[in-house]
Order: sequence, then structure tokens, then C-alpha cells
Amino acid sequence: MASMAVQLLGFFLGLLGLVGSVVATVLPHWWRTAYVGSNIITATAYMKGLWMECVWHSTGIYQCEVHRSMLALPPDLQAARALMLLSCLTSTLAALVSSAGMKCTRCARGSSIKHVLAISGGVCFLSAGMLCLITVCWTTNDVILDFYNPVLPEGMKYELGMAVYLGYVSACLSLMGGVVLCWNCEGRPRNPLHLPHHRHPCPPLVFNTINTPNTPAPPYYPPAALKGNYAPSCTSLSSNGYRLNDYV
Repeated sequence: MASMAVQLLGFFLGLLGLVGSVVATVLPHWWRTAYVGSNIITATAYMKGLWMECVWHSTGIYQCEVHRSMLALPPDLQAARALMLLSCLTSTLAALVSSAGMKCTRCARGSSIKHVLAISGGVCFLSAGMLCLITVCWTTNDVILDFYNPVLPEGMKYELGMAVYLGYVSACLSLMGGVVLCWNCEGRPRNPLHLPHHRHPCPPLVFNTINTPNTPAPPYYPPAALKGNYAPSCTSLSSNGYRLNDYV
């Protein structure tokens, strides 16, 4: 029961990481305008995402425009797109595989591959978390380098947006879910037939002393060698000239 609860905990952590990764991929709040220098007081704010760019006016109006040309995008943005899509797809695969391998489901019940499915789902969650973490770390590095670049004008400097922080949280949740699922591998069957292992009882003491490897086996004599090997009787004593009645 405890291992089942641990599996459910890891699964829901990975599922939350999947939801967070999808939301972070769709949101346009990866880069936002940095209010520094002469750009402190402004009536507009610019936000950039993986798929669109948005402008927010002080009147409360949002205007967004989707990136029309994929080849015209910078290489770092194309790589971020690919990594986040791979992270979302891997998390989806991990959710499907781990749900089939958990003890609370009927899929592959009684089979020896059930625990393998649970561990495979945990590995997929770990891979998805690493892909998301690489993307947000790469984006953070680019934003920080551009922000402290003295050549770049102040109006072209950006800060980290809300989607980047959500990506960090999603990556941590996916990694935690994968670790919990991989750590909870004690539920696998000990033998493939699910039969209790009974120990054979020890043989009796008489046979045990004979069958031990240190005790030599008794010598074998053929039946012919046993002929005449009897104790002398009363008649055999009297045949040598002595009678038993003379001494009694």
C-alpha cells in the first residue's frame, strides 16, 4: 500500500510538470521589456515568446503577432522551440507508460513487465525535466548576457518573463516525479511465476549423516565374499575334538 501511494505521488508530480511545461511553451512571456534608464516610464511593454510577440499598452490592450517565418527566427529561439516540444512529448509518453506500470491500474496486472513500465515512465519524466531545464537555463543565460552588454541599447534589453520561472518549476516537478518512480522499484515480483518459494525440509538424521559429502560410503561386498563368514556354532567347536559338555 505504501509503494502504491509513492507511485501515485511520483505520477502526479510528473503530471503537474507536464501541464506546467505545456503552459510555459504556449505563453508569450519568455522575454519582457526591462525598465532601466530612460525606459522606466513608458506607455507600452514588449513581450516575446517562442511562438509570438505581444505588445501591452497602458490602456490595457494586448496586441500579439505570431512568428510567420520559422527560418527567419534566431537559432537560439529555434532550439528552444524544439527542446520544449520534445519535453512535452516525452512527458506525455511518460504519463502513458507510467500509468500502465502502476499497481493501482489493471493494465499488465500479474505480468513481470509491470514494474519495468513504471521505471520506464520515471526515466521518461527525468528526460523531459532535463530538456525543459536545459531550455530555461539557456534562455536565462542569453537574457543575462544581453542585459549586461554595454553595447546593446537600453530599449532593446529584456528581463526574464513569467514563462521562464514556470519552466523552472515544471522541470523540477518532472525531475522529482521521475526520481520517485525510479526509486520505487521494490514492487517488482521476486519470481516470474508469483509463487511462494518453499524450502525443502532437511532429510532425517540417519540419512543426513550418510549423504553428507565428508562421510565415506560403506564398502560393497559381493555375495560370494560373504559365504562362510559366520560365527562358529556349538557343533563346529565339537568337530575339532572338544566337546562343550566337558567344560560346562
